[in-house]
Amino acid sequence: MERYRKLKTDIEKFNYCQTLMDMNEVLYYKFLKVNIKELAPIIYTPTVGKACLTFGEIYRRPRGMYLSVQDKGDMLSMIYNFPVKDVDIIVMTDGGRILGLGDLGANGMGIPVGKLALYVAAGGIHPGRVLPITIDVGTNNEKLRGKDSYLGMDIPRLQGDEYYEVVDEAMRAIKQRWPDVLIQFEDFSSDKAHTLLDKYRYSDEEYLCFNDDIQGTGAVIVSGLFNALRANELNYEEIMNQKIVIVGGGSAGIGVAEAIKAAMKFYGFSEKEALNQFYILDKDGLITSTRNHVTDPQRPFANIRKDLPDGLSLVDTIKEVKPDILLGISGCGGIFTEEVVKTFHEHSSRRPIIFPLSNPTSKAECTAEDCYNWTNGEVIFASGSPFEPVTIGDNCFYPSQGNNMFIFPGLGLGAILCKAHYISDKMLFAASTALAETVPDEFIECGRVYPDVTNIREVSAKVAFAVIKEALANNNYRKRVLGRMSDDNLRAYIDTKMWKPKYTPIIPHSS
Repeated sequence: MERYRKLKTDIEKFNYCQTLMDMNEVLYYKFLKVNIKELAPIIYTPTVGKACLTFGEIYRRPRGMYLSVQDKGDMLSMIYNFPVKDVDIIVMTDGGRILGLGDLGANGMGIPVGKLALYVAAGGIHPGRVLPITIDVGTNNEKLRGKDSYLGMDIPRLQGDEYYEVVDEAMRAIKQRWPDVLIQFEDFSSDKAHTLLDKYRYSDEEYLCFNDDIQGTGAVIVSGLFNALRANELNYEEIMNQKIVIVGGGSAGIGVAEAIKAAMKFYGFSEKEALNQFYILDKDGLITSTRNHVTDPQRPFANIRKDLPDGLSLVDTIKEVKPDILLGISGCGGIFTEEVVKTFHEHSSRRPIIFPLSNPTSKAECTAEDCYNWTNGEVIFASGSPFEPVTIGDNCFYPSQGNNMFIFPGLGLGAILCKAHYISDKMLFAASTALAETVPDEFIECGRVYPDVTNIREVSAKVAFAVIKEALANNNYRKRVLGRMSDDNLRAYIDTKMWKPKYTPIIPHSS
């Protein structure tokens, strides 16, 4: 760690970690597990975004699989040529929307590699049973295509049937070789993400899959909002009575809205009652029933909004609505201006809840320092990327980070251990509730809504337990022995299945 801390830039630290992974995986994961709070922002957001921008320049060795349009007809053979018998979890991307950085094509491979490192370190998945995959369908980023260092296909991004045929062949090949594998869709563009999830999630062929940008983000934000309600001395079911403004109408923004809507319905709201609590804005302002062009996922949230003019600005929406919660998932850095935050604060009856969630840090809708200062320290704040503590007078405030790593490692662990048929909304809700309950009262009292990252292994185990219990309750599992276990035995079983980074003796110990 001493050598690591002497490095000057985050990219140097990222390269150091990647080199250690290449040389000695056990040591790398021990290093990561022990220092997870310091290293997570390096191996994943925000630094992984910088690494993806220069992926070709810092490329050292192949890791994972690339499947491209040139491989059509041969993907099954390629999958069977992969020299690993059993794979439990795949993180798949097409590089179409990397964090808030846009279309990075094959450079997006840094994201699956980083996510799977967190599956191992935080969720205890065996490092030999994970596989990053990039579907290379070209890129519309002409700056990348013009670089000699770009490793991907030098073609414009495929669209329409040609695109979906490539993805479908890859999915079928994966399913044939590893029928029980969990596939996590990652950083697909908004126009593809929901389509792919809807196609495979409830397929007759039982693809065990989820989209972390849509469902993982939604689950972690629901958990954070539950604890924000606790901080305002409200119960979880009060989520039904919160008016919510979401800035960002893409797949992640709608995914968060859908997750919160599901929580409202769980506590008793009808579909219409829940939809009426949301006000969603995109680059053109408030989305309403009179908007000419909306996506299918946006449509229910647009159709319910007949009470305000289409395109209303963020400030004017806040003035009209007087919302309780403001969420940013826009990828537009700084859009929560001083006027926006102060207007929201002025119209809040309790401590304002503001989550600027876009990644990396440069894309955050506002900084923690600004948000605390503009609200005189009253805000309940959580962001997508980490921020340093903020001091105002004699008070020090510790920003929460709504990182998906609090959800996806435990969700994945639970799903593969019980051999779930599919990832259900109830499993995601159970994960949200379990995560919320890991946050101690002393954190809540000072406005912190997520647990300390140093406890991530314990958090993942509790999330996995809740996910498995939900799967058992709904007969959504194939590992039948789990249904006969007591809760204590199930917790012990989860612990024994979590891989620990330690060397295996070459010579067995004698008895």
